[in-house]
Amino acid sequence: MSFWLFKSEPNVISFQSLWDKLPADEEWHGIRNYQARNNMRLMQLSEQGFFYHSNIGKEIVGIVEVTRLSAPDSKTDDPRWDCVRFRPVAHFQRPVTLETCKVQPGLEKMVLINNSRLSVQPVSAEEWGIICGLGGVEA
Repeated sequence: MSFWLFKSEPNVISFQSLWDKLPADEEWHGIRNYQARNNMRLMQLSEQGFFYHSNIGKEIVGIVEVTRLSAPDSKTDDPRWDCVRFRPVAHFQRPVTLETCKVQPGLEKMVLINNSRLSVQPVSAEEWGIICGLGGVEA
């Protein structure tokens, strides 16, 4: 099983707005970066990812679960772009800020720290455990 991180500006799509739509899932459309698209193509059903609020807050606030494998993005006719669907499964008790991640031992190689612009990124199992602990949720 792999772990992931999805980034969104909370004034565009917030974790709470996803939570309010439950039990519906969300198509993660609009990704126009090849590396992020390729990461979505690697995802399997039920894999989990962190939901990160970028620009405003700069913090990991919850966990989402993949509910549909990568398929054509419904918001474009361009066949190059795919997306997954996911739904929220857990709120963090405490948001984990980017600043906390930068100083936390074990997170030095995390993509969020070293390539913060990538909107869909892998997370190692070790990083997953550390961040879940910081956020007050069980890994």
